[in-house]
Amino acid sequence: MTENRHKSIGLSDETAVEMYKTMLLARRLDERMWLLNRSGQIPFVISCQGQEAAQVGAAFALDRSKDYVLPYYRDMGVVLSFGMTAADIMLSGFAKAEDPNSGGRQMPGHFGQKKNRIVTGSSPVTTQVPHAVGIALAGKMEKKDLVTFVTFGEGSSNQGDFHEGANFAGVHKLPVIFMCENNKYAISVPVEKQLACEKVSDRAQGYGMPGFTINGNDPIEVYKYVKEAAERARRGEGPTLIETITYRLTAHSSDDDDRAYRSREEVEQAKSNDPILTFKAYLKDTGAMDEKMEKAIDAEITRQVDEATEYAESAPYAKPEDALTHVYAEEQ
Repeated sequence: MTENRHKSIGLSDETAVEMYKTMLLARRLDERMWLLNRSGQIPFVISCQGQEAAQVGAAFALDRSKDYVLPYYRDMGVVLSFGMTAADIMLSGFAKAEDPNSGGRQMPGHFGQKKNRIVTGSSPVTTQVPHAVGIALAGKMEKKDLVTFVTFGEGSSNQGDFHEGANFAGVHKLPVIFMCENNKYAISVPVEKQLACEKVSDRAQGYGMPGFTINGNDPIEVYKYVKEAAERARRGEGPTLIETITYRLTAHSSDDDDRAYRSREEVEQAKSNDPILTFKAYLKDTGAMDEKMEKAIDAEITRQVDEATEYAESAPYAKPEDALTHVYAEEQ
């Protein structure tokens, strides 16, 4: 039997299985949205496929009753872990009025839900990083026990927003976890053309924080490092930079043709290390999940995705007169 690594870091079988369920839900929702896009029913998809382990492993390591997450556009696994539902995701994909992110007015992937402390992002990449630092500063000033968790791609680690945010958080020892989901490509630009240093985590030293590069396909390893970073932040010891090495299994978005910049052999090789498959095998090898449970989970996830799709497809669109709501001040 495989070594039980999740119990060695304090995770029960039940929690490990819940992590798998959330990863699988993110994958199945993403796959369904690609089919809906290709059939002309929804306009745009930007995928999480291949990155679910990093997202869910990290989110489960946080306190989902008080911490704040500032996700980037692929982070379906993070927002599902923090309380978004399958229906919420589909309402966003169909751009319906009930979409919790923007009432159907913003592209999918611009996650935001106040009740679950999911702070909305913007289309320009990396703007969420200084926002996460600002929330952490406010929490420290108000003496609140909170950690902010912000994610971004390796391309975003080259943006000024990242460097300014990391520097400020390091100087003021703010409770921020910076997590880079390094999926090897900033749209079509490979990582070797983005970084002069070997790793994104090498940049941590310049900002006075620890930096780690870890296996983003292993949710147990990601959980362990994010948990330690959160505990460090709560002790007042400041921020941490974690680089998760992962791979996106799809094109950059539904409007991208990735055949122009990476080989099919490379993608197929990455699929052989698909975190959904490897984590499922791990859970079965450790006895946390058996064939019967696997089939029941698969059926339940399929039901959730089917019901969410049906609900969102029939839900009403926003009224035209609502287009400027929350854009301009309204007369009282």
